[in-house]
Amino acid sequence: MINTLKENVAIILPENGLEEKLKLAKEENRTLSIKLGFDPTAPDLHLGHAVVLKKLKQFQDIGHQIIIVVGSFTARIGDPTGKNKARMSLTPEEVQHNAETYINQLSRVIDVEKTKIVFNSDWLDALDFSEVIQLLSKVTVAQLMHRNDFNKRFTENTPIAMHELVYPILQGFDSVKIECDIEMGGTDQLFNCTMGRQLQEVHQMPAQIVMCMPLLKGLDGKEKMSKSLHNIIGLTDAPNEMFGKTMSTPDTLIDEFIDLTTDFTVEEKKELKSRIESGQNPMDIKKLIAKNIIRQYHDETSAEHAEQFFTNQFQNKNFEEKSYESVQITTLQHDNSKALLIELCHQLKKDLSKSAIRRLIENGGVQVDNLKITDPNEKIELFPQTKIKIGKRAFFELV
Repeated sequence: MINTLKENVAIILPENGLEEKLKLAKEENRTLSIKLGFDPTAPDLHLGHAVVLKKLKQFQDIGHQIIIVVGSFTARIGDPTGKNKARMSLTPEEVQHNAETYINQLSRVIDVEKTKIVFNSDWLDALDFSEVIQLLSKVTVAQLMHRNDFNKRFTENTPIAMHELVYPILQGFDSVKIECDIEMGGTDQLFNCTMGRQLQEVHQMPAQIVMCMPLLKGLDGKEKMSKSLHNIIGLTDAPNEMFGKTMSTPDTLIDEFIDLTTDFTVEEKKELKSRIESGQNPMDIKKLIAKNIIRQYHDETSAEHAEQFFTNQFQNKNFEEKSYESVQITTLQHDNSKALLIELCHQLKKDLSKSAIRRLIENGGVQVDNLKITDPNEKIELFPQTKIKIGKRAFFELV
């Protein structure tokens, strides 16, 4: 079991901490409290989040207590992003909406009924100013400057707001309040998680261990998967979308996706990697990965249908034989049955900004009745049976 719990984990601090915590739990005949904190800054979970959630599920399956700490207070402050600027804070209404969406999506990976969900505003809102000062006195500026992005910004004379320095302390205090045994997160959360250890020790409590999972790269194969970078596969994406996005990933991500996004056995993962090394077509392996992902978040039938849809849409070159989503002309805004191409595409693909659509058109990524059009302002006649392709995966037919 210990090998399963350690599988794919990037950092365990201290190194033998997991063995000691499991031993202690057995001796004291109790479950471990395992924390995952998140600020509900964007309401959609993706496969990057699932890397940590699936590790939590392993602990849950052997009887330990998962505690999800919703940063209902800290999201109103704004977590340092790891970049050279602070993240925008959220309103209470945005926090509440996003938190509800997050919690609903958690059920795709973990058993929410057996999960304890708490909101850090319950204790952080209750602190008076003297208690806040007392908490801040437990941490030195030198300790905060060990955080890489703080150090980099300080060295480059880039402003660091005081609330950003306070944020890791508040996250660490969450671990004190819930008496956490293990805190989970991505490797980018290492500093914040170790702050929890420090504050627990200051409060004369047993220190939590930290387990950090690797950061899954996004569809670009370069940056970590992030909604703000538009490179995600969402847990609520439709099966066809999941399949198409997985197939669009660069071949260099195959090993990483096998390890971090699939639920193949260890032996099956080794076999898939050996098939790549022996020269098998990477597309064949990516199809297996895509189907496995869809099985986890949808079902077997959806996985089979998504593969067939992909074959018809993207491997069949015949424009007329592809599947199109029907769109009623009466639902579209137009002027005398005509619409500017950019406006038409924006109505059909509301998830894309107009600037993104403009670039797509100018780069030849839009076709109308199999004819590539590169002028965003060209007027399109809205006739029934007009077929429109936007990008690689969006096909529409006007009816």
